[in-house]
Amino acid sequence: MRGRPATVPWGQVVRFTVVGGINTVTFYACYLPLHRLLPYFAAYTAAFVLSLVGSFLLNTYFTYRTRPTWKKFLLFPLTQVTNYAVQSAGLVVLVSWLGMSSTVAPLVAALLAIPATFVVSRRILRPPARRTAAGGSTVPADPAEGTDPADGEDPADRSDPADRADRADQSGASPPVRSSEPA
Repeated sequence: MRGRPATVPWGQVVRFTVVGGINTVTFYACYLPLHRLLPYFAAYTAAFVLSLVGSFLLNTYFTYRTRPTWKKFLLFPLTQVTNYAVQSAGLVVLVSWLGMSSTVAPLVAALLAIPATFVVSRRILRPPARRTAAGGSTVPADPAEGTDPADGEDPADRSDPADRADRADQSGASPPVRSSEPA
C-alpha cells in the first residue's frame, strides 16, 4: 500500500533558488577575472571550488535551517559532484558543440543543473529521519534541526505509520480494533 505522496518543501525551494542566485553571482565574479588568465575550463573549475564554501554555509543556515557540521561540510563537496558533472557537461556542450560564448555558457549550464543539485543537497544537508533505539520512534537525523512550516513539511511525515497511530491515540481518535479472534 502506498503512503501519502511527499509534499514539496516550497520554502526550501525558494530559499535554495535565492542561495543559488547568490552563489551564481559569486561564481561568476570569480570566473570572469580567472577567464582572462586561464583557459575557460580551468577558470570554471577554480571559480566553482571558490564558491563551494559560501554555498555550503548559505545552504545550511538559510536554505535548510540546520547547523553546519564537519561531517556535512566534508560530504557537501561530494554531493556537488552531481552539480559539477551536470554543469561541466553542459558547459562543454554549450561551448564546444553549440558554439555559445564561454562567458555566457556557465550561467546557462548552472540553470540546467538546479533540479539535480536541489535533490542532492537536501539529501546531505537535511537527511531523512532515523529510528532511535528507545521505543521505535523516529527523530530527525540531526536533532538540532527543526521543521519550518513554510517548507510544507509535516513532522508527522518523517515518522513511521506506528508513530502516527500512537499520535492518533493520544489525540482522542479511536483506533481500529485489531484482534486475532473472529468477531
